[in-house]
Amino acid sequence: MKKVGIIMGSDSDLPIVQKAIDTLNALDIPSETHVYSAHRTPEQARDFAMNARKNGFGAIIAAAGMAAHLAGAIAANTTLPVIGIPCKSTTLDGIDALLSTVQMPSGIPVATVAINGGVNAALLCAQILAVSDEALAKKLDDKRENDRKAVLEKDAALQAKLNQ
Repeated sequence: MKKVGIIMGSDSDLPIVQKAIDTLNALDIPSETHVYSAHRTPEQARDFAMNARKNGFGAIIAAAGMAAHLAGAIAANTTLPVIGIPCKSTTLDGIDALLSTVQMPSGIPVATVAINGGVNAALLCAQILAVSDEALAKKLDDKRENDRKAVLEKDAALQAKLNQ
């Protein structure tokens, strides 16, 4: 199975990235995580992106806050799918990161999830990998069904409590 690369601009993004790591682990998808900055370590970020396909990666998650150029910098150096996670900062509540991540020029796409959306970034990677992996597709189907059942159980408990 292809791996998912997870790059964060700062180790302060780890609580958000950890949700992605946990989600990938739950689906038995291997991942590799690094701290590379688009601004402070551009050579390392570029090298990772340029060699990702050769190194067995099938998709990359890039998490960054504030200026949030990391996902774009990674996407500029690979044709693998890149999923950006804009991270909330204290300055503009993550809106700056969201706009920096989502507003990519034509020809360099970055799929962007919600601010702090680590779980959805991992699930999007899983869906991409599942296009050619039936076992993974089944795990995603099972997860959806379990999520559906959990919501219905919560509804039944709420109905029992409120509608007596």
